[in-house]
Amino acid sequence: MRILITTVTAGAGHLQAAAALEEAWKSNRPDDTTETVDLLDFVPRLQRKLHADAYVRLVAHAPELYSMVFNRTDNPNLVRKLTRFRHSLAHHTNRRFVNHLRKFKPDVVVCTHYLPVEVLGYLKSHGLDPFPFVVCVVTDFEAHTLWMDPVVDLYCAAAAETCSSLTARGAAESHVAATGIPIASRFSVAPDPSAIRRHLGLRDDLPTLLVLGGGFGLGPVGEILKSLDLVRHSFQTLVVCGRNQELRATLATSDFVHPTRVLGFVSNMHELMAVSDLILTKPGGLTSSEALALGKPLFILNPIPGQEAANSDFLLERGAAIKVNRVADLPFRLEKLLGSPKLAEMAAAAKALGRPNAASRIVDEITRHVTEPGSRP
Repeated sequence: MRILITTVTAGAGHLQAAAALEEAWKSNRPDDTTETVDLLDFVPRLQRKLHADAYVRLVAHAPELYSMVFNRTDNPNLVRKLTRFRHSLAHHTNRRFVNHLRKFKPDVVVCTHYLPVEVLGYLKSHGLDPFPFVVCVVTDFEAHTLWMDPVVDLYCAAAAETCSSLTARGAAESHVAATGIPIASRFSVAPDPSAIRRHLGLRDDLPTLLVLGGGFGLGPVGEILKSLDLVRHSFQTLVVCGRNQELRATLATSDFVHPTRVLGFVSNMHELMAVSDLILTKPGGLTSSEALALGKPLFILNPIPGQEAANSDFLLERGAAIKVNRVADLPFRLEKLLGSPKLAEMAAAAKALGRPNAASRIVDEITRHVTEPGSRP
């Protein structure tokens, strides 16, 4: 088979999900032809920059506006009314991707962002033949209506609750699978924590907190570290600043009460999580799934209104996370949590929710639906 995995640069999660799927497909079905493309690689540089920066700037500087847009568009009736317009706009702004799609002639198109779904919706309504099997991989624990489209043959969702939300909004139950969110295979096997601690210069006798600023180093990371200085319990901290070099430089020259190691963009997140007792982060779908796969509890701070707020609710309801809305509340909550049985209970809940082999499961589900007679809607 010929497999085209499509994504869009809008935060790091969509790209990571696509990479995990390509890795799993090449491992499970090495004889297939697999390619991953970012739709923004097919548009002019200015358009790419505007699209890629828009999400980051909006959630960083106007989260209330982003929340309003997210909630207003999460309306099946409104989205259905706008379907023709959305399809046409997506097609006309992604013509080079359409040309690539026609040349590649995939049997299956896997989408880790809703924009490729919209482009495919236009092509189906205009008679593209042969038409590929279309898979929508939802990368959060809640499925926004924009992910849904009649062109989709199979939805791969994070959990049973996500599937229920999709079917309640019109998806056929037989074409929705609770696979988990795809993550890299390195999160499926926990590395040796002692060896990693030695490599990173961490102490064995102190609990480790991992503070994540995301791929772009957003969020109040500096405020969090200042707040951690007020915690009387002993611990050590790992801080990941992502691609925010200014933040990394500032933190690297700061003094902290607790032993603190400041890192930039990392490729060994599985190792950092493996040696951590608690992860302080925003609850992005991919980051949360990686932590759950390794059985690591989450301390959620200031989730972005919209998908992260929904992810937060999912994790809190199942006991795998706790949350504060203000950084000032962090010291009190940490004092209560560190060294208490609650932390171990949260870790067990996280492990129970983890789906470390989600990417392989998605490959198997797609293969079964494509090869079984009568599997398409």
